[in-house]
Amino acid sequence: MIASAVVAVTPTEAHAIATPVPLGTAASFAVLAGSEITNTGPTVITGDLGVSPGSAITGFPPGLVLGTQHSGPVDPVGLDAKNDLVAAYNNAAGQATDAVLPPDVGGLTLVPGVYTAPSTLGLTGTLTLDAQGDPRAVWVFQVGSGLTTASSSSVSLINGAPPCNVFWQVGSSAVLGTETEFVGTIMAAPGKPGHGGHDEHDGRDEHGKQDGHGHDGHDGHDGRA
Repeated sequence: MIASAVVAVTPTEAHAIATPVPLGTAASFAVLAGSEITNTGPTVITGDLGVSPGSAITGFPPGLVLGTQHSGPVDPVGLDAKNDLVAAYNNAAGQATDAVLPPDVGGLTLVPGVYTAPSTLGLTGTLTLDAQGDPRAVWVFQVGSGLTTASSSSVSLINGAPPCNVFWQVGSSAVLGTETEFVGTIMAAPGKPGHGGHDEHDGRDEHGKQDGHGHDGHDGHDGRA
């Protein structure tokens, strides 16, 4: 159930506004993991896919990668991207907090800023990100442990909000429910971000440390947002 009231959360002016997280060479990757990538359905990955220092990539086919695959500790592209991703994860985690989120952000409208969930964070319904006409608007979400979306949930962008400037730094795992329409770059560590059923993800799913990264079902990822 989605609450009928829409609440706008505005960062405190005394705090710093969010800054873009530099992804470096990881920017071209739609999926990036430390040890393994396992796919179990007709997943479509738009962008590069990589594992480093691990090398295990399974499930392609039936999954389809519309990009280049990189694996192993000696692949310089994958290794550089993994190092840059760790730096990006730390950058996102280190940004000053503007506001603390409730346990579930469904029904909220958020202006640009850095938002922190001390423990887990859920999304049931729709989270709206309002750029207020600023094409350079940035959102950084710092999640202490797990990020979970309910089935048919969504992240909606309004007033010029750019999907490439939405970053999710997740302390353990990210699990997107069936029919989820998600936006942003997910940087999860450690754990196994997973997907059930069919979801649409405009952004990236990347893993900031050394564990694996799994996909279940059919999902579409746009790593070039």
